[in-house]
Amino acid sequence: MTRDMWLPIGYTLINGLYSRALLYSGSDWQIYQTDRGTQALVVKPDLGLKWVKIGLVDKDLLHSLTFGTEEFYVLAFDNKSTIIPVIEAIPPNNKADAIAFAVSIAETRKIDKEDPLHDAIFIENISRLLPTWSLSNRVPDDIMFGTWLTGGVGISVLSLRRLNMLLGWLNPTDILDIVNAAGFNIPRGDIERLRREGINLSGIISNIESFPDNLGGNENRNLVNVHKKFILPGRPYLEEFFNEHVIDIIYNPERYETFGIYFPSAIVLYGPPGCGKTFAIEKLVEFIDWPMFSIDSSSVGSPYIHETSQKIADVFDKAISSSPAVVVIDEMEAFLSERGTLNTTGLHHVEEVGEFLRRIPEAINNRVLVIGMTNMIELIDPAILRKGRFDHVIEVGMPSHAEIKGLLESLLENIPQADDINITPLVDKLTNRPLSDTVFVIREAARYAAKSGKTCLDQETLMWSISNVQLNDSSVKGNTIGFIRR
Repeated sequence: MTRDMWLPIGYTLINGLYSRALLYSGSDWQIYQTDRGTQALVVKPDLGLKWVKIGLVDKDLLHSLTFGTEEFYVLAFDNKSTIIPVIEAIPPNNKADAIAFAVSIAETRKIDKEDPLHDAIFIENISRLLPTWSLSNRVPDDIMFGTWLTGGVGISVLSLRRLNMLLGWLNPTDILDIVNAAGFNIPRGDIERLRREGINLSGIISNIESFPDNLGGNENRNLVNVHKKFILPGRPYLEEFFNEHVIDIIYNPERYETFGIYFPSAIVLYGPPGCGKTFAIEKLVEFIDWPMFSIDSSSVGSPYIHETSQKIADVFDKAISSSPAVVVIDEMEAFLSERGTLNTTGLHHVEEVGEFLRRIPEAINNRVLVIGMTNMIELIDPAILRKGRFDHVIEVGMPSHAEIKGLLESLLENIPQADDINITPLVDKLTNRPLSDTVFVIREAARYAAKSGKTCLDQETLMWSISNVQLNDSSVKGNTIGFIRR
């Protein structure tokens, strides 16, 4: 994003307003602070006329401005109405500000139903989000809005349960008001759950998806993703495993309960650093939309005897009280290494392992999905890996050629690109490297294309990115994802 000012400080903008400082800028627009403490949007003619043509901005609101040989349009108001890029916007601290942004989404989508808004400019005074058509990856409206509301957490506003946990300054009814004002269809499962909890939803349900009143008390029957498939780009085998052993059981409980299967078994993912274990779990939790509780050294570790075990118990208690929920045990070897091995003979370590042995079956019986991660599966106590605790022990190796190709295709799907792009050189270079390297290469390519004024991603830009970015070193040989049936 360029920071070169198009206009000097003190330059006359409109109606006696003068430029004071450059606040934000893009390839075709800049936002200035004025001498009156307001903001003014300065855009290149092509971008401004595109907004007019679509119908997002009245031509009378754009005022011509000349500086030297350059022509611009200026959009400014006398009051302190907010003009700010969506990605830079400060999250709201009151319902009124949140509603104002929500209404802008709804009003914009009445006119422009297709163009991406994640890189738009929020114009509060006219209730609009003005797209800028950058080359960054497109973000769906519901996730863009959720990210803005939470101050940077990339969740959907349709994930009402998680949203409610993050927005403690709003009650559930206010959140529903805000989501409804933005024009989103609220998932019927979340509405039914809130109704069962006694929350009054009268007057705000005009945009809620219709659903039958006789759904019964089983919350599993109301989950919003019941007809969707979990997608994990670049990891087809792990994607298939989650769909078969987690998603299908969660969303089709009656079918499995007939055969005595009431909830998914606990899972261990193991593999070298950077192989994508954390990424896979984050995507799964985002998909099923359950509250997540983490157990790791930073959150529960303590030098005091018994305190670590107590903290572990507290995490499980919170998860059970919030069920259905997910407990993620990161770096399992720190807590669950084999008892009796070197440096793990202390009674406190035996106590910690024992706490896990007791709590994992209890959590599963109370509809808490338990997932562990480790880089050193060989150190884990065998009692932990027995059936009834962690039934599935899954190796996640460094990504293969086919997996990198699938991830690249997914990342490029929503980015404007030239017709002759060939991703084979990137696939060859990125195979057996962390998935994060692949994401970074595409991000840098998009950034470079935007900086260079390109209208789409081309082969030259891709090759520049793979040649100039510093990739993580990986000394681990690539392995395919496998399943160890113990």
